[in-house]
Amino acid sequence: MDKLHPLQWLSRGLKPLLFLACLLPLLLLLWDAFHHSLGANPVEEIIHRTGLWALRLLLLTLAITPLRRLTGWNQLIRLRRMLGLYSFFYALLHFLAYGWLEHTFRLPLILQDVVEHPYVALGFSSFLLLVPLAATSTNRMIRLLGGRRWQRLHRLVYLCALGATLHYLWLVKVDTRAPLLYLALLALLLVARMPLFWSGAPVSRIFQRAGK
Repeated sequence: MDKLHPLQWLSRGLKPLLFLACLLPLLLLLWDAFHHSLGANPVEEIIHRTGLWALRLLLLTLAITPLRRLTGWNQLIRLRRMLGLYSFFYALLHFLAYGWLEHTFRLPLILQDVVEHPYVALGFSSFLLLVPLAATSTNRMIRLLGGRRWQRLHRLVYLCALGATLHYLWLVKVDTRAPLLYLALLALLLVARMPLFWSGAPVSRIFQRAGK
């Protein structure tokens, strides 16, 4: 019997576990809202949490390819679409919370906010860029667009990630350590996706040698 890849055993059941893990922040948010545990400004807390998880999951989506190359664990690629869609889901909740709870969907107020505050304009632009990526995430859309055109379109994810990170950085007025950390992580992920970065053997070969 062939030996399993040292990381393959993690593949079994990983996708449903990841689905539930990505849903957990929303469940915790609903729990806190139900128990009135969102602090002195619950609207701001809802907007902040949903936006932060949209950014985190977007960076995790970008991390899939470097992790796959580093470990040789090709099954990781199966998780990328789910992470990307969950990122869009939280970005949508972020936008809806902002539009509904902050401005009760009054378009003139939202447009005024976009014009007067660059970080709002940047966040809104990043969300709009995510929309076509989410809409074309199915296998059917990949076939309709063709592989090359689909790949070119989905390179917009880098602009989305940069815009979302800068949106967070410009939003924070006092302690910028957290957004700067996300910005540094994004820079590292962008460097790690460059072909020249991958000159050595993946970590999986080290595991394979150790198992011999």
